[in-house]
Amino acid sequence: MQTVENGRPGKWIVACAIVAFLISGATPAADAGSDGNWPQFRGAGNRGVADTHPLPVQWNVAEGKGVAWKTPIPGLGLSAPVIWGDRIFLTTAIGGADDSLKVGLYGDIASVDDPTKHRFQVLAIDRKTGEMLWTQTAYEGVPKIKRHTKSSHANPSVATDGTHVVASFGSEGLYAYDMKGRLLWKKDLGLLDSGFFQVPSAQWGFGSSPIIHDGLVIVQADVQEGSFLAAYDVKTGKERWKTSRADVPTWSTPTVHVGPERSQVLVNGWKHAGGYDLKTGKELWKMGTIGDIPTPTPYVAHDLIFLTNAHGGGIPVYAIKISAKGDISLGEDQTSNEYVAWSDPRGGSYMPTTVVYGDELYVLRDNGVFSCRDAKSGELHYRKRVGAGDGFTASLVAGDGKIYVTAETGEIVVVKAGKSFEKLAVNKIGEVCMSAPAISAGHLYFRTRGHLVAIGKPEPKS
Repeated sequence: MQTVENGRPGKWIVACAIVAFLISGATPAADAGSDGNWPQFRGAGNRGVADTHPLPVQWNVAEGKGVAWKTPIPGLGLSAPVIWGDRIFLTTAIGGADDSLKVGLYGDIASVDDPTKHRFQVLAIDRKTGEMLWTQTAYEGVPKIKRHTKSSHANPSVATDGTHVVASFGSEGLYAYDMKGRLLWKKDLGLLDSGFFQVPSAQWGFGSSPIIHDGLVIVQADVQEGSFLAAYDVKTGKERWKTSRADVPTWSTPTVHVGPERSQVLVNGWKHAGGYDLKTGKELWKMGTIGDIPTPTPYVAHDLIFLTNAHGGGIPVYAIKISAKGDISLGEDQTSNEYVAWSDPRGGSYMPTTVVYGDELYVLRDNGVFSCRDAKSGELHYRKRVGAGDGFTASLVAGDGKIYVTAETGEIVVVKAGKSFEKLAVNKIGEVCMSAPAISAGHLYFRTRGHLVAIGKPEPKS
């Protein structure tokens, strides 16, 4: 492994902060939920919201207007940016004979046949300048599982708690680094074969991101055989608990919700969406859903768990009470029950995760149909098309009264938050963009096909 480290320590006086900085190599920052930190896929709690700074409305990447910096990223990866303090973390897979990425709306289930050696890497980038701080090669070899033509070998986003950086490459393993890029531990999770359950030869690539909570690394691995949910010690990688799951492959990231009575890990699924006890992995509740290729991530707002998936029988969206227990599956023609506050069998999304911002739930379908509902009641306020149907994969994010909608072709639509539809701007990134942006300190960070782009005013160097 090769490490290049150019980071400089921040100016901190308090002794304990200096010690923490020297150990981690990062500028000490606020807690994981602060606006400056975006510690996992879609930020704290997978909610996709950062709301303490003004955010950009219009920019022009081609002309450099409203762009703080633009940094080339090697290889092919669809992991989203993750931020702690002044560091951004990404993953990528470099090499191979075929690094093509086919976007748009199509139904081809084929895999990319590329049996050549790849380098699976974790990258750290300076948030203020875009400077590459360090690069670590976690694994080098021929990918054990093929990818879809719209996928990569570096789909999962990393997770960080300000001390550890945990990256998953599916069948190529789980890796933990410190903030300076030093390997702390690695773990072989076995062959994680993600693909179409009806056609096992159609391998699509692993997609679920790890998360970190209270000293635990949580991993959801729904695959063709041997699906599981597991918790590992973030310091050592030692397994704390592992629970088998009877479900087909999914690409959703789990979420931890800490409530007044219990803490639970929330997962999406087709046969088995549900909640598990954070300390033991014991099942707390479950439900069968309609969509048989679950991809969006569950999260909590207004004491409701928002869950959506698609394919097969429909495109459902559910609002589930955090007190759910037992089997809460809906009966035929039911849209609610004791624990399902409301649902709509045709109101959800296939790829993008939804976002609750204020009292409204915003949903984006992969064909560009965008809808707004009352999050608590499910009442539909509007349904509009925001794009021309070129394909939408990136999950929604929100802040400063705005919802950001990312098209695969690189158009970013800015929609005003509220019960009435108002399109504020359409901005072009100039490249394919399939990853959810990150928000930090008044800036938007987009991972494109070949770059990481910081949208906002340039910041002074530390």
